[in-house]
Amino acid sequence: MLKDQESLLQLLSKLGITYVNHEHPPVYTVEEADKHHEGIEGVHSKNLFFKDKKKNLFLVVTLSDKDINIKDLAKKIGAKSPSFGKPDLLMEVMGVIPGSVTPFAVVNIKNHDIKIVLDEDMMKHPLLNFHPLVNTATTTVSSADLLKFIEYCGHKPEIIQI
Repeated sequence: MLKDQESLLQLLSKLGITYVNHEHPPVYTVEEADKHHEGIEGVHSKNLFFKDKKKNLFLVVTLSDKDINIKDLAKKIGAKSPSFGKPDLLMEVMGVIPGSVTPFAVVNIKNHDIKIVLDEDMMKHPLLNFHPLVNTATTTVSSADLLKFIEYCGHKPEIIQI
């Protein structure tokens, strides 16, 4: 399990994924993160970790400024009465704490089935920004390299209109 930013960045380099890393103070919400976006190219994300009543797990990654209706989202992703995953489940499954949820954490998913859902609108942008397993930095990668990374980790994301 990768637990630190440096290990993740080394893996990105090993995979030939070009990235730019930007350090900033810890942020726990999209609103806090918005204060640190100046000078960072690309779009920013909102990353939602859900568990539904059937104990299915979901990671939904969308644009940070997109309003999300949970009931509508649940229908689109096939979730039955989803709720946000508890911090201990998030750590067990993805190896991150709340405020650090990121598609890069798929590298840590080993013994759990989780549906990875990427927003089609987000994936149309050439540059995307995510936390590198910690909430004290933002890492920019291309949308193509995000897919390359997730597939390297053994997952096939679903790209849908959210």
